Amino acid sequence: MKILILGGDGQLGSAFKKIFSDLQDTFIFLSKTQVNIEDFSEAKTLIIDISPDVIINCAAYTAVDLAETEVMSANSINNLAMKNISNICYENSISLVHFSTDYVFDGYSDRPYKEEDETNPKCIYGKTKLAGEKQIALSNCHYIIIRTSWIFSEYGKNFLKTIFKLGKNNETLNIINDQFGCPTYANDIANAVKKIIYSDKFKMVSGIYHFAGKTSCSWFDFANYIFSEARKLGEKTPSKIVPVQTGFFPIVADRPYLSALDCKKITKDFDIEASDWKKGVINSLKILIERDQGSI
Repeated sequence: MKILILGGDGQLGSAFKKIFSDLQDTFIFLSKTQVNIEDFSEAKTLIIDISPDVIINCAAYTAVDLAETEVMSANSINNLAMKNISNICYENSISLVHFSTDYVFDGYSDRPYKEEDETNPKCIYGKTKLAGEKQIALSNCHYIIIRTSWIFSEYGKNFLKTIFKLGKNNETLNIINDQFGCPTYANDIANAVKKIIYSDKFKMVSGIYHFAGKTSCSWFDFANYIFSEARKLGEKTPSKIVPVQTGFFPIVADRPYLSALDCKKITKDFDIEASDWKKGVINSLKILIERDQGSI
């Protein structure tokens, strides 16, 4: 099997490089500089030339606040490029694995969101990701869309890495305590996709699946856990973290206040359990500390 990973140098792409490293199939990781998915003709030529059996699309516009002013760019990457790629997949019998977001929901639910729940994104980022989902479904290609949330890891830019660094250099931090979601370890996402594409059921189903952390928390709770584990590993952490409401920061885009995802469907169809994000935090911290110490 030949598998093409778009966005191969990002956080998710890096996780796939690690998780797929022990497999014998052909994996082609392409970064944004190697293929511009906004250039539809270039993308088509490259994909046809590679002729993969599966495309895993990790490329996305993810700057939530910036998307409010860079609407055309966010729409081009998250929506229009997905129309092009999914049509290419349909025309060439390529399976597509794509990632979407909890931000397709408005956050007013009193329970974790299921795949069939009504979508109602509040921000441009969420709207463009939802539009991309719809383009994929309309193409009639074979696809798996995985909605996930609050991705973190030892790779790229994410909340854990940012807050860990800030904690070393600040005695007091203000952390949002009125947004709730499910942190998700990037390596767990890669492992879930690995299990899906090597499953006998892979070619038998197309659709949307939720995969995220098994428990929800606020950003404040998430930071507290990161710091508690960092202290156990001998790292400096703030002496005080202050819970604040969203309005404390100059945030441009509206975000859902409760965006927990129900992962029962992916467990039922593929025997994949929700991400154990607390174990992911510990693993990420250990790797980051080893890097700082120069041992890896």
